Amino acid sequence: MNYRIPFNKPHFTGREPLHVSAVVGSGKISGNGMMTQKCHSYFESRYGFRKVLLTSSCTDALEMAAILCDLKEGDEVIIPSYTFVSSANAFVLRGVRIVFADSEENTPNIDATRIESLITSKTRAIVVVHYAGIACDMDEILRISREHDLMVIEDAAHSFDSYYKNRALGSIGNLSAFSFHETKNITCGEGGMLAVNDEKLAGRSEIIWEKGTNRAAFYRGEVEKYGWVDIGSSFLPSDLTAAFLFGQLEMAEDIQKKRKEIFSRYADSLASLEKAGKIRLPYVPDYSSPNGHLFYILTHDLAERNRLIAHLGKKGIQAVFHYLPLHLSDYYSHLHDGRELKNAFRYSDALLRLPFFYDLTVEMQVEVCDAIYSFYQG
Repeated sequence: MNYRIPFNKPHFTGREPLHVSAVVGSGKISGNGMMTQKCHSYFESRYGFRKVLLTSSCTDALEMAAILCDLKEGDEVIIPSYTFVSSANAFVLRGVRIVFADSEENTPNIDATRIESLITSKTRAIVVVHYAGIACDMDEILRISREHDLMVIEDAAHSFDSYYKNRALGSIGNLSAFSFHETKNITCGEGGMLAVNDEKLAGRSEIIWEKGTNRAAFYRGEVEKYGWVDIGSSFLPSDLTAAFLFGQLEMAEDIQKKRKEIFSRYADSLASLEKAGKIRLPYVPDYSSPNGHLFYILTHDLAERNRLIAHLGKKGIQAVFHYLPLHLSDYYSHLHDGRELKNAFRYSDALLRLPFFYDLTVEMQVEVCDAIYSFYQG
């Protein structure tokens, strides 16, 4: 179906072709070239990550994180049920048992107050997902990780340029994974990044990234020859991908300013519907400074959400729901311990994402909001 106002539309800054052409002209278009290094420097200097490595996707970054956690079959990792499958699948591939956690009452993020009750002698790591770029309660999560000697992995797929108490999301846990998919604030179509904040993991991360070899060290002149020294895979993207990404990063401040304006406009425009008890809007804790990644509303139930989606669709507006709870999935439900995760279930049934992209005009937003008002007034 063609929508007059789509859910997403990738934004192009005009800088991307310049850098792609430069890479083509250089004669080196494979991974870890000059534009990859420019992207690495941007993130490390701007956000204080100890080391970053561009990847072909956020999924790849999560799989690298799972390898770096040095997990073995039978270990357990605590992960929110309300998340994309990659958050869990990366660890399932290492033979790990997933222990699913519920979301908070006020946000789709992991409920930090319930994590400790899920820890056993087999627990090795906690994965947190900053949904919509809104930060999880990282002080509490770090306290738990210190007391129980656990790794913390931030799934920061939504969280480019989001902050927790003035600390960039992705810079707080041992490891973090970012996405540059076409739906994200900064994009290269498909792409991701691993951020390594634990210095002990930095050297090995580069080896895993380079197919289990020490080739990167060889090219820097640190070893006389390179060979197979660890497990790994081909996680690094082409330098053409990095070139496109850098063209976006050059305009990041403009992109972020516009997206935050869109978020605020939705929040202001729909506030009276929340006050009337018709819907709920995103809750942003005091410790969080989100990045304008997405905007959602919460309906009362699944039937209402389906009717609203249909109502908007008839007006040419595309709105979409998000995750199905992983603890109820066909693949993993038989391994779940049977706990009811009521908030994850509620977000799965009631959360609706509204159109959100850089080129969304004020007039388009007014039309979306008017259509939502007409639904609840009808």
